[in-house]
Amino acid sequence: MTRDGSRVNRRAPGVTLLRADGAGVIGHHGLMADLPPCGIYRTGRPLGDHVPAGRLVFFHRHGDPGPGVYLPRGWTGNRARWHEQGHTIPSTEWAATLIPLPPEGLYRVREAFTCCARRCRTYEPDLLVQLGYDAAARPLLFVPVWTDTGLAVPEIGSAVDDDRLAHLAPLKVAEAEGQPDGGALH
Repeated sequence: MTRDGSRVNRRAPGVTLLRADGAGVIGHHGLMADLPPCGIYRTGRPLGDHVPAGRLVFFHRHGDPGPGVYLPRGWTGNRARWHEQGHTIPSTEWAATLIPLPPEGLYRVREAFTCCARRCRTYEPDLLVQLGYDAAARPLLFVPVWTDTGLAVPEIGSAVDDDRLAHLAPLKVAEAEGQPDGGALH
């Protein structure tokens, strides 16, 4: 019996299970083609009592024992670090409620925009920004500055409305080799 009261036919590992109501239940190798790609998302629906709606999560489609979401355990350099233990998703229908978010990282402002309808801050074209998120999956922009010791990225960012992210273009930045992943899942 599942938490929602539906019955599950238990079979051998790796076999796709179906609930009595016909909705797909994710097994270790089941229904992968119907799942979104691995990446960061905002939850559209709660996942039991463990993950509320509106939370920042990393969706991992090939976790063990099956596809699941991972909550942030903290932030380093304005980037989320993820718990090693995730929460297995109940179905492909639940996965379809995940709201995709642009990846964390460095971006270039393509065209001027303001943070929100109140126009508290304007971001000028070609400005370098770092995109991050808080635990509620609200986008934050961090504006690096030149200092005597080099480029510095502040630890406090400014919230921006989701629709403003369309004005950003991602930059390619090499990742250091041999560094501990710090909680990265990919």
